[in-house]
Amino acid sequence: MNLFWLLIVLLALGGAQSFVFSRFNFKSLKYTRTFSKRSVYEGETVEMVEQIVNRKLLPVPWLRVESRISPDLRFQTAQEEREISEDEQYHKSVFYLGPYSRVTRRHTIKCLHRGDYQLKTVEATAGDLVNMGRAAKQMDVSAHLMVYPKLLSEDQMDMPSRKWQGDVLVKRWIMPDPFLVGGLREYRAGDPMRSVHWGASARTGRMQVKTYDYTADPRLMVVLNVQMQEHQWAELMKYEQDVIEYGISLSATLLTRALEAGVEAGFACNGQLSIRPEEPVVIAPQRASTQGDILLSAMAQLEIKRTLNFHTFLEELSAYQDMDILILSAYDSELIQQGVEQLRARGNSVTLNIIGGGRDEEAV
Repeated sequence: MNLFWLLIVLLALGGAQSFVFSRFNFKSLKYTRTFSKRSVYEGETVEMVEQIVNRKLLPVPWLRVESRISPDLRFQTAQEEREISEDEQYHKSVFYLGPYSRVTRRHTIKCLHRGDYQLKTVEATAGDLVNMGRAAKQMDVSAHLMVYPKLLSEDQMDMPSRKWQGDVLVKRWIMPDPFLVGGLREYRAGDPMRSVHWGASARTGRMQVKTYDYTADPRLMVVLNVQMQEHQWAELMKYEQDVIEYGISLSATLLTRALEAGVEAGFACNGQLSIRPEEPVVIAPQRASTQGDILLSAMAQLEIKRTLNFHTFLEELSAYQDMDILILSAYDSELIQQGVEQLRARGNSVTLNIIGGGRDEEAV
């Protein structure tokens, strides 16, 4: 009989504590999740910081926080804390919190692929002392990480000539300034008549032309084609996506170097941004201090989905003039060449560089 009443008392106590903890576990409980950096490059690591604060006298016997995270943000932690499938990664953390306590955990993450990663919610489950009952709640978080494309080394840059690499990148845009006369020389076949110095020619008895000092007037637009062929209807295969991904990294590398050299740089692509579906990407060349972040963020968010046929997209870019345009495409065609000639007719210096093999058309 005494054993019976003991069991009744234990069950009553268990039920009471289960009711209390289930009702109050999430009261005055705050969970946050942040990244140690706002942005990193593909292949780099970053810390994800979890912090949970219990602002009440009642302890939390156990709390499990679970979330789904892209497998491209790979946790470098114990296997039991995560499960990875082909498309998703499940991560969990288990906490015990005493009265008025705070727990902080740091997880090292390797960023395997460019992208705009936003973690918005987690699923939290809290239980009592003897696991008789539990309560679950979806908790809002605001963790944002921008992973820029990987920057390439000199050896990884498949370019038609060295004029787009290293220090030559700056010299590529050195142009004569007609307002800065540097001296005289004898006339050569092909010199424009407007450069002839008639007074000096009369004095020397030989045709003399003016030479000019040089000034930098650099503007570069990198144009990326996300199609693998002229009539692209099917989804790209993995190896085809890798070609376009290389083009994105090459674009990021060239534009970063151009900005570092003081060149106005811009980017255009017939793909789309994740935040602006079905719209091609056009970022006009600028030299503003924020231009680097703008360009790299766009390439981080770029989806390899065609919005316009590339030759149609080139026609839309014909409003730009008097700049250097580098086209990165996996193929060449008559329609692309027509677009190139239209751009050249506007005073642009245009180079078509084939990525993933093929021939390239040098600027003239």
